[in-house]
Amino acid sequence: MATRPPVSRRARRALAIPVLALLSAAALAACSSSSSSSSSTPATSAPASTPASAAASATGLPTAPAAASASLSETGSTLLYPLFNLWVPDYKTTYPQVTITTAGTGSGTGISSAAGGTADIGASDAYLSSADTSQYPTLENIPLAISAQMINYNLPGVKGNLKLNGTILAEMYTGKITMWNDPVIKALNPGVTLPADKVIPIHRSDGSGDTFLFTTYLSKQDSSWASSVGYDTTVAWPKVSTELAFKGNSGMVTGCQDNVGCIAYIGISYKSDTTKAGLGEAQVANGGGQYEMPTTSTIAAAAASFATIPANGAISLIDSSASGAYPIINYEYAIVNTSQPNSTKAQDIKALLYWAITAGNSSKYLDQVNFQPLPQAAITASEALISKIGS
Repeated sequence: MATRPPVSRRARRALAIPVLALLSAAALAACSSSSSSSSSTPATSAPASTPASAAASATGLPTAPAAASASLSETGSTLLYPLFNLWVPDYKTTYPQVTITTAGTGSGTGISSAAGGTADIGASDAYLSSADTSQYPTLENIPLAISAQMINYNLPGVKGNLKLNGTILAEMYTGKITMWNDPVIKALNPGVTLPADKVIPIHRSDGSGDTFLFTTYLSKQDSSWASSVGYDTTVAWPKVSTELAFKGNSGMVTGCQDNVGCIAYIGISYKSDTTKAGLGEAQVANGGGQYEMPTTSTIAAAAASFATIPANGAISLIDSSASGAYPIINYEYAIVNTSQPNSTKAQDIKALLYWAITAGNSSKYLDQVNFQPLPQAAITASEALISKIGS
């Protein structure tokens, strides 16, 4: 199990600042900007057939929310946001008494909102740090699904998928590699005509689980990056004259599309967006030195290499050395307070999360965002964590 470092000063401030108001919109969008939000259409009352109390599953978790009308709020990860917006309409159809408002605001906001009580569920690509759990001992991170992160670039005319590793990426983000036709990149990609374009490293401007994943990968692949920058949802990015910063995954897509020579890290749920934008996608080196694309089989191979999961659900799945494993994958987390204001609220949250890791983990939803279902070990851990939610 990897231990996250204490959160940065900026991240600690973020945890103390309540999120203002969750935005809502009637239309659900599969891919949205980091400030987008949506909600299910409210129901004035529960149907007469809804039971007063939900039946329990084999694990003892509620299989349905309470009968009374209720509102739940979710905010955070823009990588997880498209999946929530696939889940919400179907959950609303099954349980019309529940209104769910979602917002893609970044994992840092997801964590701080759950901690501050301004959202019922915080969505995060990053598990809680030791500083988070020390400051907020009733918070927990619950695995919901498996996702991955792409490495994208804007190099018109370059065909195929370039090979890139953690050291080359680290040197792009520190300004040591400034041109795409650098000899190091050329040596790794023989036969490819690389342009004399400047490297434009782009990163997230908001507290981001995607930043956590990317900088974790760089830290594991490049010792210099590990010692000088490290990893977290926010880091002190090296000063590079060409660097740019954008908010949310949608911002990263647009920013890379608008800047020839860009290098970017973008969540896989935005793959259709990167394709439409004409962005290239890299084969990325794993811990065993193999170069892989994020596909169903390579993500599954990486996930299978982590046979156990700790009881608290916090584990890094980055840089697997397994054969055929894509190196930048992760559990997507629900950040939830185990101490809820009343038993009804606790039941509603538990029922939604249990649905997410069972019915919500079907290919009907996951395939649309290129996610993978949880393995049984993670499901077992998630069920145990959900059961801790109470009043």
